[in-house]
Amino acid sequence: MPAATPASISSTDPCVHCGFCLPSCASYQVLGTEMDSPRGRIHALKAIETGELALDATVAGHFDSCLGCFACVSACPSGVRYDSLLEATRPKLNAPGLRSPAQNLFRQLLFSLLPYPARLRAVLTSWRSYAGSPLQALVRRSGLLKLAPPQLAALEQLLPALSNESFSDGLALVTPAQGPRRYRVGLVLGCVQRLFEPGVNGAALRVLSANGIEVVIPPNQGCCGAMTHHQGEEQQTRDLAKALIASFEAVVGPGKAAGSEPLDAVLVAASGCGHTLKAYEQLVGSSFSAPVHDIQAFLHGVGLSESFVAGLSPLSHGDGRPASAADPLELAYHDACHMLHGQGIRDEPRQLLAQIPHVRLKEAVDAGVCCGSAGIYNLVQPDEASELGRLKAVDLCATGASLAVSANIGCTLQIRRAMEAAPEPIAVEHPIQLLDRSFRGGLP
Repeated sequence: MPAATPASISSTDPCVHCGFCLPSCASYQVLGTEMDSPRGRIHALKAIETGELALDATVAGHFDSCLGCFACVSACPSGVRYDSLLEATRPKLNAPGLRSPAQNLFRQLLFSLLPYPARLRAVLTSWRSYAGSPLQALVRRSGLLKLAPPQLAALEQLLPALSNESFSDGLALVTPAQGPRRYRVGLVLGCVQRLFEPGVNGAALRVLSANGIEVVIPPNQGCCGAMTHHQGEEQQTRDLAKALIASFEAVVGPGKAAGSEPLDAVLVAASGCGHTLKAYEQLVGSSFSAPVHDIQAFLHGVGLSESFVAGLSPLSHGDGRPASAADPLELAYHDACHMLHGQGIRDEPRQLLAQIPHVRLKEAVDAGVCCGSAGIYNLVQPDEASELGRLKAVDLCATGASLAVSANIGCTLQIRRAMEAAPEPIAVEHPIQLLDRSFRGGLP
């Protein structure tokens, strides 16, 4: 699905209030109120447009409860572009007086920290020995987090173990293709992903290179602006987007460090980032010199190389047993909202995973319903997000799969957090990590 352009209330005219959006709406699932559903919010927008309703703190709260997952857009039989309506509304929610001073302060803390990897690394340095340690596990079991403000407790609960790679990208400017070069691409690292799940970018680099694809990684790249874009922070989003474009222009082109040959594509392995990267022309009036693609959609489109497919080995079960035809490794694929509903990508990742020997994909019942991550939603709306995470973990575990697969860092962190309370939790990995592991022998 292409990125939507900002819309006026006239875009709600096709809405016939049929209710098809309600089962797909994550906020409606946990809150159960009409005003916290797409249909209710559209009704509110119409009333605001005609002057029958004021956009006050109460009304704004019903829009803040929206995750922006766009599942309602996929479900709507009338073609209502709720996504464009929400994008036009969110900047208005940042007006003074619509949120409490504490809410505004917490949001500004997140906006000044999360999109800036260097700042985030500096802050996380003091938490390095705590994250993933027995002390962290003890604190979580003790109930001490219940004494902390809910937003800060949510931050702690999402904090994973931090590796050395979390504090330094350590990636070459240009990684050559193995064998004959088929394509030349740039890779966007993402801000949170490179710190909290650096193994994804490492796996992406190896998989691309092994498929005859040369990879350029600008060393000074920052955030793509997805987090601020999804929160209506327009100026900061434009600034971040322009800086990221400039970081690529600084190394690719005539006389530049990465050579003068153009890129065939700019790839990203985090679907929330991909949704915003594809909207750069709309957001800032410019974009990269090459088209943006999700890494899985790109690999599916160009095809895995014959040598790569021939080198794929069965993955191992958690106890080390290699998967086999009689004992396949069952995977539960989680569709990230900005992948499925925002970009219309569903089958491509599944078809890539299906090329790994002895893998069986299992489908969750509510695969298209948001997990509760939604950018910073699980930080600013922790209670609703926690319930959505619980429902997602239950749904994924109910498939009987032994491993969950997620292609978005926010979803991965959210689902892992929810799995801690599951009776029989399962691990969560990125599809690219599984392809990489299969090619390297299939060992855990």
